Amino acid sequence: MDAETAVELAKQGSTLLLLDVPQHTLIGIDTHMLSVGPAFKGIKMIPPGPHFVYYSSSTRDGKDFSPITAFFLCSAPSEVIVRKWDQQEERLVKLPQEEEERYCRAVRSWEFDRHLGPYNLSQYGDWKRLSSYITKSTIERLEPIGGEITVASESSLHKFTPKTAKENALDEQLKASTFSTSSDTSNARGCYYTSIPHVIKHKGIDVQQLTSLNLDKTQLLESVLQKEYNGSEDMLLGELQFAFIAFLMGQSLEAFLQWKSLVNLLFGCTEAPFHTRSRLFVKFIKVIYYQLKHALKKDCTDASGASALLDDSWFSADSFLYHLFKEFFLLLQDASIVDGDLLSWTRKLKALLESNFGWQFEQNSAVDGIHFEEDDEFAPVVVMLDDPSSTEVPRF
Repeated sequence: MDAETAVELAKQGSTLLLLDVPQHTLIGIDTHMLSVGPAFKGIKMIPPGPHFVYYSSSTRDGKDFSPITAFFLCSAPSEVIVRKWDQQEERLVKLPQEEEERYCRAVRSWEFDRHLGPYNLSQYGDWKRLSSYITKSTIERLEPIGGEITVASESSLHKFTPKTAKENALDEQLKASTFSTSSDTSNARGCYYTSIPHVIKHKGIDVQQLTSLNLDKTQLLESVLQKEYNGSEDMLLGELQFAFIAFLMGQSLEAFLQWKSLVNLLFGCTEAPFHTRSRLFVKFIKVIYYQLKHALKKDCTDASGASALLDDSWFSADSFLYHLFKEFFLLLQDASIVDGDLLSWTRKLKALLESNFGWQFEQNSAVDGIHFEEDDEFAPVVVMLDDPSSTEVPRF
């Protein structure tokens, strides 16, 4: 990158000024994490839009780390965001407005420029795909009071939530730390996630109808969309992405449970993918595809990163994900009419799962669950639906 381009990017992009952060502290923004050196004071050239900042303090030798603390932000062009390290609480805090304005002027005067590392633009494409439905309103609607997301404040939030053996193991893994938390978390409130019913209950209907409603969650999906998201599919997908990022990078168990609830809701629908919400499911499969693809990247599975939590047990053939995917692929196989984009993206997802997890979805029949020969008379009819909302995220 030449000097003129770098200056222009620095002017247009936002700046995250991080003062007095101790050496060896791990700090990440979006898909990139770094270890703080002696001259570090923040990150410049940040593209405008939603971002996720997460950090973990360390011992002096840099061998042990605290639980991750994280927050979302939505930056504007040329904006300067200032945080300062609180030594006692070992976290980043906001400054009084007058003091913050002084630092903002100093940044715009290039006084901190040599202490600011550039945003990793080579990974920005990955981040855009992971956060394509997250907006400023998504963040404001879901973030906890104060904005901080940390597993250290979640123990009381999910101790009464039913969990599988693997989730209990993850719970213990997330909370295991050599650090004590100095802040009082007894009254902590987590993110304001949407409540997703696990079982549909209706008075005045017979057992057969109630069973049908629970086997096909299409009606529940419609109810949740209208009641909780004002009918906006993109709001639901924004929450799905918010929760996944908070879990994967922020190590939040609460976020994982919400992501799992939303995935269960969508994959629990049998009518919606083919009749009422085909467009939603095309977007949903794309979101899941890019989430799992990113989680499997080798540079995301460092021992100090959150993806180290995604061990082999999460992707074994007895995991909830495997069973959901298998049922969905069977559903697609049996459908009489399938949207072409939905079929295409489902095939990509299936190939990713088979090549990376070693999962097999072959049926006891002559043909693969969602791979059909062109002249197969039993193949579903493929239709192409116009999607006026399928636009690329603007380039920075």
